[in-house]
Amino acid sequence: MDKYDVIVVGAGHAGIEAALAASQLGCSTLMLTLDAGSIGRMSCNPAIGGVGKGQLVKEIDALGGAMARAADSCGIQFRILNASKGAAVQSSRAQIDMEMYNRYMIKRVASQKNLYLKEAEAEKLLVQDSQVIGVLTGKGESILASCVVLSAGTFLDGLLHLGLKHHSAGRIGESSSLSLARDLEGLGFRLLRFKTGTCPRLDKGSIDYSNLIIQEGDFPPRPFSFTTKSLKQKQIPCYITYTNKNTHQIILDNLRYSPLYAGIIKATGVRYCPSIEDKIVKFKDKERHQIFLEPQGYKSKEVYPNGLSTSLPEEAQLKMVHSIAGLEKARIIHFGYGIEHMVIEPTQLYPSLETKLIKNLYSAGQINGTTGYEEAAAQGLIAGINASLRAKNKEPLVLDRSSSYMGVLIDDLVTKGTNEPYRMFTSRVEYRLVLREDNADLRLSKIGYELGLVQKKDYTRMQKKEKAIRKGMAFLKKTSLKPSAKINARLDLLNTSPLKKPTTLEEVLRRPQVDIQDLKRITKIKLDIPEFAYQQLENEVKYAGFIKRQLVEVGRFKHLEKIRLSDKLDYSVVPGLSREIKEKLTRFRPLNLGQASRISGVTPAAVSILMVYLRKFNGEKQKLP
Repeated sequence: MDKYDVIVVGAGHAGIEAALAASQLGCSTLMLTLDAGSIGRMSCNPAIGGVGKGQLVKEIDALGGAMARAADSCGIQFRILNASKGAAVQSSRAQIDMEMYNRYMIKRVASQKNLYLKEAEAEKLLVQDSQVIGVLTGKGESILASCVVLSAGTFLDGLLHLGLKHHSAGRIGESSSLSLARDLEGLGFRLLRFKTGTCPRLDKGSIDYSNLIIQEGDFPPRPFSFTTKSLKQKQIPCYITYTNKNTHQIILDNLRYSPLYAGIIKATGVRYCPSIEDKIVKFKDKERHQIFLEPQGYKSKEVYPNGLSTSLPEEAQLKMVHSIAGLEKARIIHFGYGIEHMVIEPTQLYPSLETKLIKNLYSAGQINGTTGYEEAAAQGLIAGINASLRAKNKEPLVLDRSSSYMGVLIDDLVTKGTNEPYRMFTSRVEYRLVLREDNADLRLSKIGYELGLVQKKDYTRMQKKEKAIRKGMAFLKKTSLKPSAKINARLDLLNTSPLKKPTTLEEVLRRPQVDIQDLKRITKIKLDIPEFAYQQLENEVKYAGFIKRQLVEVGRFKHLEKIRLSDKLDYSVVPGLSREIKEKLTRFRPLNLGQASRISGVTPAAVSILMVYLRKFNGEKQKLP
C-alpha cells in the first residue's frame, strides 16, 4: 500500500500550487487527477490577473508560487488596469496562450522533485478517529498520507447546462466527481451549491475586425513575477465590440429556454461576473454591454468573447452572437454553458485551510466557494504549505488581513463565509494602500525564503531592492533643489507652482503633477536611485501621509489579533453577550479577538465585553494556587 506525506486531489490552479509547494518543502507528494493532460488547463477565460486578482498573483510569486512565472512565459498581452488611478487599486492583467500555459504546467509538475502523478478519481476519504489517513480511488486502491488537500474545482457533483439539456460533468468533456461529494456529506460537512458559466468560443477567421475598437497591451509590458527581468515575446491585440437592442431582444425572447430562468438551475451564481442573460434582465435600462474579444493563443483559432457568458440553447447563442457588430458571420467552435457544483461551506475551515471537522484535511480553490484562477492558486499555495508543515509537525502559516490580499481572501472565507461565489476586489482590502502590487515581494519574500520556497538569489534581489529604497528615500529627503528660471520653467510645463525657496526632492516629488521621471528631467542632479526602485519609491513618497495613517490602523488591528481565544472557551457563561452572539462564537470558534470581531453579527460592544471577560478570567487564573 503506497504512502505519501501529502496527497493533492485535483490538478487545476489550486492543485498545482499545493502540490508544488508541498513537494518543494521536502514532502513526498502525490497529485491525483482524472486526466494528466489537463494539468493547468484554463477552463474559462484566457487571462490571469485583473482588479484585486493581480495583487494575488504578485503575492503568490513573492511567496515562491508558480502562477506569475507561468503567466510571464505564456502571456501574449500585458496591461496595468486602473493605471490612471492611485497605486492602491492598480492591478496587472495578462492575456495568456492557453495551450502554452497547459504545456508549461505539465512540464513544471513533471520536473518537480518529490512530486508524483497518478490518473485516478479520489472517490472516498479514509478517515480514522476524525483524522484523514488517505484516499480510496475509483479503482479500489487505498493510498495513505499524513495530509490530504482537496482542490476539486467545479468537479464536485458538477452538472453542466446547455439550454434545457443538462448532464453530469466537471467541465465540458470531463466527468464530475459524485462519490467524493457524497462522502463529504456523509462525514458531516455542510455543502452549498454554486453556479458558474463560460462563453462560446468563436472562430478567429470568421470575425470582421475592420470596425471594432482595438485594444493594445502596454509598452513596455510589465511582468508579473519579480524574478522576470523583461518580457520579449510579441504582444497581440484584443478587440472591443458591444451588444445592442437586437441582441437584448433575442436574449429576452429565449429566456424561457435558459436553465437559470426556467428554474432548472437553483444554485447561486457569480454576482460580479454574471451571464449575459442576467445582465439583460437586471440592467434593463442599459442599451449595450461591452464584449472583449480575447485571443486564446498565438496559433489558436479560438477567440473568447469575454462578457458573453451564457447557458442559452445553441440556436439562441448563434442568433445572439450574429447580432453583434463584427460577429455577423462568426462561427461558434464551442458553445457556452453553465455549470453547477458543490462547495464546502468555508466557515468549516481554519485560517490554515485545514478543516475543523477532519484533522489533516485541507481544501483549496473553488471547492471553498471562490471563483477565479487567482483565488484558487492563492488558496492552493497556502494549503500546500500548511499540509507540508503539518506533515513535519510544525506550526501553520497564517497570513492576516494586514499582511496580504491572500490573508484577506482566506479570512473573509473562514470568518464570514460566502453565500455566492467569492471574487477578490481591492475594495475588500482595508489596508490596500500598504498592500500594493509593487511591494508584495517586500512583504512576503522573507516568509517564502524562510519556508524554503524562495531561492536565495531571489531573496537577495529583494534585499537589494529594500536597501535601494531606503537609500533613495534618504537621498530625496536630504537633497534640495534651488529655485532658478530654468527649473521653474520646467515646473510650469508640468502645471505645477514654481519654487520660491530651496525645496527637497521629496517635497517636489510629492506634488501630484510630478513623477520620478519628471524629477530626472527637472534637475541636473543625478538621482542616486536604481531604476528598479523608482515605482516603489514614488508610491512611498506620494502616499506617505495616507500610508502613515493606515499603519496606525494596522497597529490597532494587530492588537486584537494578538488576543487569543481558547478553543475550549465556553461562550455560554460570558455575561452580557446575547444568545445569538454566543451561538455564533460557539459555532465559528474564532482563534483571536480580531477574527471574532469580523464574524457577522458580532458587535463592537460584544468584542469589548469579551476583552473585559478575558482580562478578568486570566487574572483569576493567575491567582489560583
